[in-house]
Amino acid sequence: MRSDILEETWAERARLLALLERLHPEQWGSRSLCAGWRTREVVAHMTMPFRTTPLRFATGMVRARFSFDRFADRMARADTAAMSDDELLTQLRDNIRHEWRPPGGGEVGALSHDLIHGLDITEPLGLPAPPAQRIAAVLRAAGPRNLAYFGVHLHGKRLVATDAEVSIGDGAPVRMPVKDVLLVVTGRRALTDRDPRRASS
Repeated sequence: MRSDILEETWAERARLLALLERLHPEQWGSRSLCAGWRTREVVAHMTMPFRTTPLRFATGMVRARFSFDRFADRMARADTAAMSDDELLTQLRDNIRHEWRPPGGGEVGALSHDLIHGLDITEPLGLPAPPAQRIAAVLRAAGPRNLAYFGVHLHGKRLVATDAEVSIGDGAPVRMPVKDVLLVVTGRRALTDRDPRRASS
């Protein structure tokens, strides 16, 4: 992985950790942009790669009938039940500089994972977003396969970031902050929804 992407990944984890350390217990239990997950389930999911052995992953995938979404949901709920919020924070704190990469995610896969799920937490809570250029780096690296994963169709629209040099799609331009571009292409908000905190995940 390129050193600059690694540095951005580590910086994003440190930024999110600083925000999470200031949360109240009720905020840990608040709804995230991931359907059915609270803040703590999202943090459990984000830190899962740091503690999941190959055997645990393989066994879990078999039990989930090879559906990663089903496996991830079960793991997030199980880990949340087994670990306190402080323990989840420790998992993030101790692995700021971990070099995990998601299978098939490319060199920006881990950064993309952390940015998307970080927004799942921070948007409903009204917390600061990541730096625009950090988000833009992920969007520039996203290919058709990455975007197709979320099943979002832009229907002839081109999303143009107003705070970074990046656009997604073809057709009539729709201008918005780069954070909102990421939220739209990952299904976190609809083009017609001006408030991403009200979008379905």
